[in-house]
Amino acid sequence: MKIRPLYDRIVVKRIEEQETIRGGIIIPDSAKEKPQEGEVVAVGHGKRLEDGKVVPLDVKVGDRILFGKYSGSDIKLEGDEFLIMREDEVLGVLDAEPVARKKAS
Repeated sequence: MKIRPLYDRIVVKRIEEQETIRGGIIIPDSAKEKPQEGEVVAVGHGKRLEDGKVVPLDVKVGDRILFGKYSGSDIKLEGDEFLIMREDEVLGVLDAEPVARKKAS
């Protein structure tokens, strides 16, 4: 990959769903909805706060994520299509390890 996103942006490759056949009819690509699931292929260094500190991102390269239907900007690099979006547009990480809750004492 020859792109490095800046700050809190990430580069995502959509994960295409299998071809859908309903009642023996093959749905053409133009009628299909774009998938809202993807794999993170590059991440920025983190979000810069007002005091100048940089907070690292929660997502990392290789994570499978869910994002909104109209999230990000479509780009094409070396014949492949990608999305560039901010980390706050990510709805969730699939197969993520649960965050341990702190026990109140």
